Amino acid sequence: MSFEFQIDGVAVTASPGQTIMEAADAAGIYIPRLCDVDGLRHQGGCRVCTVKAGGRSVSACTQPAEAGLQVENDTPARTKVRRDLVEMLFHEGNHLCPICEKSGNCELQAMAYRLEMTAPTRFPWLEPCRDLDASHPDVALDTNRCISCGRCIRASQDQDGKGVFGYVGRGIHRRVAVNGADLAHTNAAVTDAAIGVCPVGCIIRKGEGFSTPIGERHFDHGLIGHEIEGKRK
Repeated sequence: MSFEFQIDGVAVTASPGQTIMEAADAAGIYIPRLCDVDGLRHQGGCRVCTVKAGGRSVSACTQPAEAGLQVENDTPARTKVRRDLVEMLFHEGNHLCPICEKSGNCELQAMAYRLEMTAPTRFPWLEPCRDLDASHPDVALDTNRCISCGRCIRASQDQDGKGVFGYVGRGIHRRVAVNGADLAHTNAAVTDAAIGVCPVGCIIRKGEGFSTPIGERHFDHGLIGHEIEGKRK
């Protein structure tokens, strides 16, 4: 039996077992996210989807919706937290948007635009020097751009049944690695689900860079989340 709760004062209908984010998506209310994507189990790792529900901060992608719950999503306080998190992701990696083949299709870049963060300057640039693995004939792995969203790990485990990707290191030194000497010595294939779920330019298909003209790229058509918001009547 369905029930109702509120997001920023708007009544939202949910079904038992739905998360706050799932119910919000169905209602046409966009909650920013980077680690969560349709088809993968929820992780709650990036914390960009953090909302205030019942007076406490929770990740909307993992928190079940409850009848009568009062959720704060699109507020100045939530926006500031999200902007800080996204800005730190830029400072922790090497995201050279003007020359990145993912530009215009990158969710991190698009999230920065949505949050009106165009010049990250408040934190020290860590400027890591990470390996670029171009050993595979069809796929390249540039961990300088990794944001530790875990999408490739979950997709490789749950959808491809391979477990090609996994984390190594801890804290700001954590990065995605592969279960072989390099990517060429794994059973990764260009058609794997894990290859297509990366939100940034960390995992890219060779031979496709800059193939979409400016103006026709995914986020040239609207801010990230506009498809969800388009569901609202």
